[in-house]
Amino acid sequence: MTLTTTPQPPKGETDAEAQAAPTSAGALLLRGLRTHMRQYGMLIALAFIVVLFQIWTDGTLLLPNNVSNLIQQNGYILILAIGMMIVIIAGHIDLSVGSLVAFVGAMSAVMMVKHDMPWGWALVLSLLIGAVAGAWQGFFIAYVGIPSFIVTLAGMLLFRGLTQIVLEGQSIAPFPKGFQNIAQGFIPEVGPYTQYHNPTLLIGLLVVVVLLAQEWRDRKRQLSYELEVLPTGMWVIKCVAIVAAVVAFTMTLASFHGVPVVLLIMCALLIGLGYVMRNAIVGRHVYALGGNKAAAMLSGVKDKRVVFLVFVNMGVLAALAGCVYAARLNAATPQAGLMFELEAIAAAFIGGASMSGGVGTVLGAVIGGLVLGVLNNGMSLVGIGTDYQQVIKGLVLLAAVGFDVWNKRRVGR
Repeated sequence: MTLTTTPQPPKGETDAEAQAAPTSAGALLLRGLRTHMRQYGMLIALAFIVVLFQIWTDGTLLLPNNVSNLIQQNGYILILAIGMMIVIIAGHIDLSVGSLVAFVGAMSAVMMVKHDMPWGWALVLSLLIGAVAGAWQGFFIAYVGIPSFIVTLAGMLLFRGLTQIVLEGQSIAPFPKGFQNIAQGFIPEVGPYTQYHNPTLLIGLLVVVVLLAQEWRDRKRQLSYELEVLPTGMWVIKCVAIVAAVVAFTMTLASFHGVPVVLLIMCALLIGLGYVMRNAIVGRHVYALGGNKAAAMLSGVKDKRVVFLVFVNMGVLAALAGCVYAARLNAATPQAGLMFELEAIAAAFIGGASMSGGVGTVLGAVIGGLVLGVLNNGMSLVGIGTDYQQVIKGLVLLAAVGFDVWNKRRVGR
């Protein structure tokens, strides 16, 4: 009797690619789209909306000055959306963020305008006020056990009333130039004169290198665990697309005044909180609590502390958004922050959050916020009235949540 042995494929990339060989590139692409349908769907929707309004506005949408204006106009909503996404992932909701934005803006104005406090100290104290407000609400939600809807609804009324008391029904302005630059400023120009903003070009180059290194590291890690990866050709196309998008965006900003300061703030939040939610223990605990609280508690997750920290984080981000919004207006007004909580919630759900919790990404919140921001900006450029804008945004939110429900049912089947 003759024994036959099956030759073992070589280890490394050839091993994984040999296993993936029977699967066509198109099948792998479709499988990836199905796995990340919500996130890719919103990216495709954002691209479609951008192209639509770029054509509809005769190229005005993507002009360098309008792109910078779009970033500065929506910076505070994107900051709120990041915090709201984390809250929703944890299985809660926060209705107080709009009122907290107004209250912190009012307190910063009182410190800087009425008491001549340096704007740097006023900014730090404003963030501390937001942290205390978030801790106040987080205590009642996490340790007392009152539902977040009720606590934050009470907070919405409380902070709105405090805003009226602090401002005495009047606006306070103006702010120091340094504080205004948080929302209106750009990073300074350095180096020899060229047709483009030199620091922006350098930042764009750095982003390209970091993203390509991340893609290479992720691919090597997947191959080391013998996971299915895209064929080399498709992976190269993906990298080229990433580089092209970053270069186009960089050149657009560099041809105007460069990178807005608020964009640097948002990128720092995106990188920092994105890393925490993906890699840190507390981030995994947030997903565990939102996905299945009982199972998470049985696994040793300290649910009260995690929920408390989630609302402290939301308070700090709401305070930061309040400072950005006040700096954008160059004034603190009693009516600031109206409907901001609904904008942030809508951005989170459009960006992939689920009503049941446990689902969503920080990047998804930014994508959802950009969808709303581009819709607002594009509809304003083509002259659509604010009444119709509200109708369209409501339909977009309904479609996003409906898509989430349909996707869950499809996966369940």
